[in-house]
Amino acid sequence: MKGYRFRHDDRERKKWQNPEAILADIDLRPDMSFADIGCGEGFFALPAARIVGKKGKVHGLDVDDESIDILKKEAAKQGLTNLVLKAGRAEDMVFCESCADIVFFGIDLHDFEDPDKVLRNARRMLKPSGKLVDLDWKKEPTERGPPLKIRFSEEEAARRIIKAGFKIKIRRDSGPYHYLIIAMP
Repeated sequence: MKGYRFRHDDRERKKWQNPEAILADIDLRPDMSFADIGCGEGFFALPAARIVGKKGKVHGLDVDDESIDILKKEAAKQGLTNLVLKAGRAEDMVFCESCADIVFFGIDLHDFEDPDKVLRNARRMLKPSGKLVDLDWKKEPTERGPPLKIRFSEEEAARRIIKAGFKIKIRRDSGPYHYLIIAMP
């Protein structure tokens, strides 16, 4: 990821972004395989692990070793054993071929050094029937979030997703600060 790293207070963040509602909205269900690329400390990965259950799997990847360590400890504390967590660059990592029902980018696609390569890697991880989900910051001034200059507009994100070999199925707002793009291979 680029040199910029945005940290949230999860309790405050849940006031303006509900991870369980977003995961339900993208149709995450029990027994699915979910890849959270740029998972951080698990804002989406932990609720995803609870949703997919013991027969499901959550792959979490983040460039920050410390975030992965925090997520591992929190997963253990919650008794969640269905997470496979790795520290590394998303440009260099493919968890598996055709294994994920959902590859998810939770407000971070704009952060990667080579987002086009990250999207191509996501396509390799998706099952043929899987879907890519990009939830990201609108490119407009807001009182929170990353600097405006590094954000992707919804149009820019969609263009990159299509370039990586996806077909856009849904584009819409997701709360006051974000847009949601769902695409299929």
